[in-house]
Amino acid sequence: MSRCSWKMGAYCITGMLGKGEETSEKFARSCFSVSPLVWRVPILLWSASTFVWSITFFWGSAEKFFLYMTHWGLLFIIVESMFGIIVTMRRNEYLDATFGLPWYVKTYWVLYNISIPVAFLITIFYWGILRKFINTLKYAPDPILDIMLHAVNSAVMFIELICSAHPSRLMHIMQPLWFAGVYMLFTVIYFFAGGVDPWGNPFIYPVVDWAKPEQTLVVITLTALFLALMHLITVAIASARDFITRRRLPETTGIFNDGFGA
Repeated sequence: MSRCSWKMGAYCITGMLGKGEETSEKFARSCFSVSPLVWRVPILLWSASTFVWSITFFWGSAEKFFLYMTHWGLLFIIVESMFGIIVTMRRNEYLDATFGLPWYVKTYWVLYNISIPVAFLITIFYWGILRKFINTLKYAPDPILDIMLHAVNSAVMFIELICSAHPSRLMHIMQPLWFAGVYMLFTVIYFFAGGVDPWGNPFIYPVVDWAKPEQTLVVITLTALFLALMHLITVAIASARDFITRRRLPETTGIFNDGFGA
């Protein structure tokens, strides 16, 4: 493989946020005539309060709180909204629209790329698969908290998606997949270290049971493909959002999600 081909392959795999792709100013505005703080501050308040609520009413010991991807996803929403607020509040530092993204803008973009499809995955995975185990495994004993963790999480990330002005790129598909890969590696290590869930079961989720490796590998493969689909849907929604914005505000320039472009 040539050096040029190797670089291109590495670029596609990591989804690098290279210089010359975007201006920082895009990340600090919305598709509408409002500041992103209008929704990013409420999302931070919601996610932080739900996080505290989840810890307070957690069904197991405190050290087992982060066994679950739901709580990982909620933590990512908190950090993502924090960086989104920072990016918005520092917009005066880059109103000249110079190219090259500051580290906090890059960090926000990566968190954004991960948090949205992961939130969608958590919601669909929970209500479509895990909910049937409710009689034996109560992942959220409080019914309101259950909805907050497994439904409202996707709603607030959908708001972030449709209101933001910066693009979602197809080539960033590996970012949520790397997140999921790290979590799966964690479940493997936890299993072979003899870890158990709050009810004493030798697994974190009954469908991800490493005592049944063939079944678990099938579930993980299908989940990875579904997460990739969630990213594709995210890119498609962002593209539709920007198309509608251009039709509504024909004089607006620079608002275009070319995530499916070359």
